[in-house]
Amino acid sequence: MNYIQIIKQELYKYREPEKADFLPGFFKCYPGGYGEGDQFIGVRVPHQRKVAKKYYKQISLKDVSKLLNDPVHEYRLTGLFILINKYQKADQNKKQEIVDLYLNHLDGVNNWDLVDSSADKILGDFLFNRDKSLLYKLAKSGELWKQRIAIIATKYFIKKNQYRHTLEIAKLLLNHDHDLIHKAVGWMLREVGKRNQAIEINFLKKHYKKMPRTMLRYAIEKFEPKLRKKFLNGQI
Repeated sequence: MNYIQIIKQELYKYREPEKADFLPGFFKCYPGGYGEGDQFIGVRVPHQRKVAKKYYKQISLKDVSKLLNDPVHEYRLTGLFILINKYQKADQNKKQEIVDLYLNHLDGVNNWDLVDSSADKILGDFLFNRDKSLLYKLAKSGELWKQRIAIIATKYFIKKNQYRHTLEIAKLLLNHDHDLIHKAVGWMLREVGKRNQAIEINFLKKHYKKMPRTMLRYAIEKFEPKLRKKFLNGQI
């Protein structure tokens, strides 16, 4: 059976024309925007997850790779949901194959929702008990989405109470010029703070005066108001 065609047809049934009109602006797909050239058919994420769950067992990795290469955003995101479902049910050998496929298709993981839906669940999980040098390579790549993948992948480590690599990669990205990295780094620092605020505060004391304002605001969002104000006013 042609599962690519089946999946695309099923997703198209959920198409909402007004969403298709709205999403290119939301994801900044205009000339010069970070999502320039991306295409949308207007399918909500819950419907994509539903279709992915329905077909992930049947579809081959070869066909998933074709979804990840598709110019339509929702087909790529559905492909990532399928890949995550496959990964979570796979043995170690199959997980390696899935990670290799993911890494070979990073050009299609090219907006923040695609990164945030997949980086920790696939790459973070896989690298938790393995060498982390790949994440540092991605962080130093100079490519926006690979750099976001590097920091978001560490969300899996944070859930396991391992913070070192989040903090090290945050330092590498501290002077980045794009707000999508500022937000991602601030978000991951906030996640560290939810579990161990002392570690986050210690990191911020050393670096907050050099941080972009958006990164700092994201990082301290859950702090109590007086402490948050001190950081914002440079009084720590």
